[in-house]
This record gives sequence, C-alpha cells and structure tokens, in this order.
Amino acid sequence: MISGIQHFIFCRRQWALIHVEQQWEENYFTVDGELKHDRADNPEIHEKRKDTVILHALPVKSQSLGITGKCDIVELKKSGDGIYLPQYNNRYFVTPIEYKRGKPKENNSDKLQLLAEAYCLEEMLATNINTGYLFYFETRRREKVDFTDELRQELQQAIEEMHSYMDREYTPKVRTGKKCRTCSLRDVCLPVLNNNKNVKQYIQGRIAE
Repeated sequence: MISGIQHFIFCRRQWALIHVEQQWEENYFTVDGELKHDRADNPEIHEKRKDTVILHALPVKSQSLGITGKCDIVELKKSGDGIYLPQYNNRYFVTPIEYKRGKPKENNSDKLQLLAEAYCLEEMLATNINTGYLFYFETRRREKVDFTDELRQELQQAIEEMHSYMDREYTPKVRTGKKCRTCSLRDVCLPVLNNNKNVKQYIQGRIAE
C-alpha cells in the first residue's frame, strides 16, 4: 500500500505491525488525520475550475513497483504540451496533491508517498510528472515537491526493502526514540520491552565486565 510508505519511513517496525501483522490502533493523531481527509477522500467529488479538472480519491497502481493506493487529489491542468485524455477530449498536465495533518516533516516520508502516487500516474497514463504538492492543514498552504533522481532512488530502495520484509513476513525490532510517544501502536509494540537485551547479550555483557 502506498499509504504504508509514510509508516515505513517513520518506523520500520510500525509499518510491519500494520502491514505484515495486520495490527492497528487509533489515537488522536490518526482520528484527526482521517477527519481532515474526509473531503479529499470522497471519490464522488469532481470539480472543474476554468482550465483545471480536480479529481478526488483516485485509485492508482504501479505494476513495476508493486504498489497500489489512491491519490487524495489529482489536478489536470489544460495544456497543449500535456498528455491527451480522451474522456476530457483535451491535453493536460497531471499533478498529484497529498493532504497531511500537521506541518512539513524533517524526513522525506510525505514526499516519498507523493512520489509513489506520481510513479503510478506516470505508468498508468504513459506520461512524465516532475512535481507534486503537499498541503498541510497546520500551515494551510501547499509545499511544492520536485521529483528528483535522488528522491526517486530513495523511494525505489524503500519499496524494495518493504517487499523483502513482506515476502519474509518479517517484523523488525524497535528503535526507540521520541516518535514512540506519539505512535498509535505503542501498546502493541511495547517499545521498552522490545528494546531490552536478550539472554545471550546479557551473558556476553557480564563476561565483558
């Protein structure tokens, strides 16, 4: 799932608990995020503003990367240099837009999720997409994301690692940090217990002493 990319970058263990072990718990942050996505996630909404068509909750898929999901928003802006879309009988530039609660993150998790959506659109529509946008509810503005070669390489490596874990049904051990305090799966993960040394490590430590 494309939505799992954000989980994976945030914490490999969290991603595995959700997507490999199928475990999930709600907290304030997950519920707040769902409420903020209500309008964007409604596939019944189709908007048209002058030369732009706005699609909501568009299902997408990439066979080459083995990922699937949906785009919050896809903007189709009329352009003579764009891709021809027969259902609208015109040419358009395609731009994915992802809605996020909070503000821009220090890591690339949101950017990689957006890029994954762009990859799917590129494959489905046989076009190239160089930019997308992240809209954050806290800042109330769009952040432009350039899909650089470095970002594309980072995404491909992450997806390969995700497929590897999924194929082996492997759940990594926890790496504790500040992020554990806001994680909805804290009571499932039990980060303090999972971070304890095993018997072998304990014995080796005592020998070293």
